[in-house]
Amino acid sequence: MKKILLHILLSTVFITSISAVKAQKTNAHDKIKRILYFNPQVEPDLEEIKDPTNNAFFSTVSDNVSTFKRNRMLRSEVQVSFDSIDAKTISEYSKNNDVDFVIVPKVKYFKVGLGKYVFSNQVIVSLKLFDAEGNFIASSDYDTYRKNMRLLGSTENSIKIGTNGAMKSILKELRKQKPSTEAGF
Repeated sequence: MKKILLHILLSTVFITSISAVKAQKTNAHDKIKRILYFNPQVEPDLEEIKDPTNNAFFSTVSDNVSTFKRNRMLRSEVQVSFDSIDAKTISEYSKNNDVDFVIVPKVKYFKVGLGKYVFSNQVIVSLKLFDAEGNFIASSDYDTYRKNMRLLGSTENSIKIGTNGAMKSILKELRKQKPSTEAGF
Protein backbone atom coordinates (compact mmCIF):
# COMPACT_ATOMS: atom_id res chain seq x y z
CA MET A 1 0.00 0.00 0.00
CA LYS A 2 2.83 2.38 0.84
CA LYS A 3 4.44 1.77 -2.55
CA ILE A 4 1.22 2.66 -4.37
CA LEU A 5 0.80 5.86 -2.35
CA LEU A 6 4.44 6.76 -2.97
CA HIS A 7 4.03 6.24 -6.75
CA ILE A 8 0.84 8.32 -6.77
CA LEU A 9 2.55 11.10 -4.82
CA LEU A 10 5.61 11.12 -7.10
CA SER A 11 3.51 11.11 -10.26
CA THR A 12 1.37 13.99 -8.92
CA VAL A 13 4.47 16.05 -8.10
CA PHE A 14 5.93 15.27 -11.53
CA ILE A 15 2.77 16.28 -13.40
CA THR A 16 2.42 19.44 -11.32
CA SER A 17 6.03 20.47 -11.98
CA ILE A 18 5.63 19.91 -15.74
CA SER A 19 2.51 22.07 -15.88
CA ALA A 20 4.26 24.80 -13.84
CA VAL A 21 7.20 24.82 -16.28
CA LYS A 22 4.82 25.11 -19.24
CA ALA A 23 3.06 28.03 -17.56
CA GLN A 24 6.38 29.78 -16.99
CA LYS A 25 7.38 29.35 -20.63
CA THR A 26 4.16 30.85 -21.95
CA ASN A 27 4.36 33.81 -19.55
CA ALA A 28 7.96 34.53 -20.53
CA HIS A 29 7.05 34.40 -24.21
CA ASP A 30 4.14 36.79 -23.69
CA LYS A 31 6.45 39.39 -22.16
CA ILE A 32 8.79 39.53 -25.16
CA LYS A 33 8.13 42.67 -27.17
CA ARG A 34 8.79 42.59 -30.89
CA ILE A 35 9.70 45.96 -32.41
CA LEU A 36 9.82 46.73 -36.14
CA TYR A 37 12.25 49.41 -37.29
CA PHE A 38 12.01 50.94 -40.74
CA ASN A 39 15.00 52.34 -42.60
CA PRO A 40 15.48 55.94 -41.51
CA GLN A 41 14.38 58.71 -43.80
CA VAL A 42 17.59 60.58 -44.57
CA GLU A 43 17.62 64.31 -45.24
CA PRO A 44 18.97 65.43 -47.66
CA ASP A 45 17.93 62.61 -49.94
CA LEU A 46 21.31 61.49 -51.33
CA GLU A 47 22.09 57.87 -52.15
CA GLU A 48 25.74 58.25 -51.06
CA ILE A 49 24.86 58.84 -47.42
CA LYS A 50 21.93 56.43 -47.02
CA ASP A 51 23.88 53.18 -46.60
CA PRO A 52 26.37 54.50 -44.01
CA THR A 53 23.49 56.18 -42.15
CA ASN A 54 21.43 52.96 -42.12
CA ASN A 55 24.43 50.91 -40.93
CA ALA A 56 25.23 53.31 -38.08
CA PHE A 57 21.57 53.61 -37.07
CA PHE A 58 20.86 49.87 -37.01
CA SER A 59 24.11 48.97 -35.26
CA THR A 60 23.14 51.35 -32.45
CA VAL A 61 19.56 50.08 -32.32
CA SER A 62 20.67 46.44 -32.19
CA ASP A 63 23.13 47.26 -29.39
CA ASN A 64 20.37 48.96 -27.38
CA VAL A 65 17.74 46.30 -28.01
CA SER A 66 20.12 43.46 -27.15
CA THR A 67 20.60 44.91 -23.64
CA PHE A 68 16.88 44.36 -22.96
CA LYS A 69 16.36 40.61 -23.04
CA ARG A 70 12.61 40.95 -23.40
CA ASN A 71 12.77 42.91 -26.68
CA ARG A 72 13.32 41.59 -30.18
CA MET A 73 14.21 43.82 -33.12
CA LEU A 74 12.96 43.33 -36.65
CA ARG A 75 14.36 45.42 -39.47
CA SER A 76 12.40 46.45 -42.53
CA GLU A 77 14.30 47.53 -45.62
CA VAL A 78 11.42 49.83 -46.52
CA GLN A 79 11.66 53.56 -45.97
CA VAL A 80 8.46 55.21 -44.76
CA SER A 81 7.93 58.95 -44.94
CA PHE A 82 8.41 60.36 -41.46
CA ASP A 83 6.07 63.33 -41.88
CA SER A 84 3.15 61.58 -43.57
CA ILE A 85 2.65 58.24 -41.85
CA ASP A 86 -0.55 56.33 -42.48
CA ALA A 87 -1.96 54.37 -39.52
CA LYS A 88 -3.34 51.73 -41.87
CA THR A 89 0.11 51.10 -43.35
CA ILE A 90 1.64 50.80 -39.89
CA SER A 91 -1.04 48.34 -38.78
CA GLU A 92 -0.54 46.23 -41.94
CA TYR A 93 3.21 46.03 -41.39
CA SER A 94 2.75 45.14 -37.72
CA LYS A 95 0.16 42.48 -38.56
CA ASN A 96 2.29 40.94 -41.31
CA ASN A 97 5.43 40.89 -39.15
CA ASP A 98 3.67 39.97 -35.88
CA VAL A 99 5.13 42.90 -33.92
CA ASP A 100 3.99 44.85 -30.87
CA PHE A 101 5.53 48.22 -31.75
CA VAL A 102 6.69 50.05 -34.87
CA ILE A 103 9.35 52.77 -34.94
CA VAL A 104 9.69 55.18 -37.84
CA PRO A 105 13.05 57.03 -37.79
CA LYS A 106 14.45 60.09 -39.52
CA VAL A 107 18.05 61.34 -39.66
CA LYS A 108 18.58 64.92 -40.74
CA TYR A 109 22.05 66.21 -41.50
CA PHE A 110 22.97 69.82 -40.93
CA LYS A 111 23.89 71.73 -44.06
CA VAL A 112 26.95 73.87 -43.59
CA GLY A 113 28.70 76.06 -46.14
CA LEU A 114 27.80 77.46 -49.51
CA GLY A 115 27.95 74.31 -51.60
CA LYS A 116 25.08 71.97 -52.21
CA TYR A 117 26.81 68.87 -50.80
CA VAL A 118 28.75 70.26 -47.84
CA PHE A 119 27.47 68.70 -44.62
CA SER A 120 28.36 68.88 -40.99
CA ASN A 121 28.86 65.79 -38.89
CA GLN A 122 25.97 66.97 -36.71
CA VAL A 123 22.60 65.23 -37.05
CA ILE A 124 19.08 65.34 -35.67
CA VAL A 125 17.68 61.87 -35.04
CA SER A 126 13.89 61.71 -34.77
CA LEU A 127 11.82 58.67 -33.81
CA LYS A 128 8.08 58.03 -33.79
CA LEU A 129 6.67 55.07 -31.89
CA PHE A 130 3.40 53.37 -32.87
CA ASP A 131 1.55 50.40 -31.43
CA ALA A 132 0.44 47.38 -33.45
CA GLU A 133 -2.85 49.04 -34.44
CA GLY A 134 -1.06 52.08 -35.87
CA ASN A 135 -1.87 54.42 -32.98
CA PHE A 136 0.74 57.06 -32.22
CA ILE A 137 2.32 56.57 -28.80
CA ALA A 138 5.39 58.81 -28.53
CA SER A 139 8.03 60.71 -30.46
CA SER A 140 11.43 62.14 -29.74
CA ASP A 141 14.14 64.23 -31.34
CA TYR A 142 17.79 64.34 -30.41
CA ASP A 143 19.99 67.11 -31.75
CA THR A 144 23.64 66.13 -31.36
CA TYR A 145 24.83 69.74 -31.50
CA ARG A 146 22.39 71.25 -29.00
CA LYS A 147 22.40 68.37 -26.53
CA ASN A 148 26.12 67.53 -26.54
CA MET A 149 27.67 70.68 -27.96
CA ARG A 150 29.61 68.24 -30.05
CA LEU A 151 31.72 69.90 -32.73
CA LEU A 152 34.30 67.28 -33.64
CA GLY A 153 34.01 63.59 -34.32
CA SER A 154 32.78 61.30 -37.03
CA THR A 155 29.31 61.38 -38.50
CA GLU A 156 28.83 57.72 -37.60
CA ASN A 157 29.51 58.57 -33.97
CA SER A 158 27.03 61.46 -34.14
CA ILE A 159 24.35 59.12 -35.50
CA LYS A 160 25.05 56.65 -32.69
CA ILE A 161 24.87 59.38 -30.04
CA GLY A 162 21.69 60.79 -31.59
CA THR A 163 20.02 57.38 -31.80
CA ASN A 164 20.91 56.57 -28.18
CA GLY A 165 19.56 59.93 -27.05
CA ALA A 166 16.32 59.59 -29.03
CA MET A 167 15.69 56.08 -27.69
CA LYS A 168 16.29 57.21 -24.11
CA SER A 169 13.94 60.15 -24.67
CA ILE A 170 11.17 57.82 -25.90
CA LEU A 171 11.63 55.60 -22.83
CA LYS A 172 11.33 58.64 -20.55
CA GLU A 173 8.18 59.76 -22.34
CA LEU A 174 6.67 56.27 -22.03
CA ARG A 175 7.36 56.26 -18.29
CA LYS A 176 5.62 59.63 -17.94
CA GLN A 177 2.50 58.40 -19.71
CA LYS A 178 -0.17 56.44 -17.90
CA PRO A 179 0.89 53.11 -16.39
CA SER A 180 -1.50 51.13 -18.60
CA THR A 181 0.73 51.91 -21.59
CA GLU A 182 3.43 49.32 -22.09
CA ALA A 183 6.25 51.32 -20.55
CA GLY A 184 8.41 48.21 -20.48
CA PHE A 185 9.40 48.83 -24.07
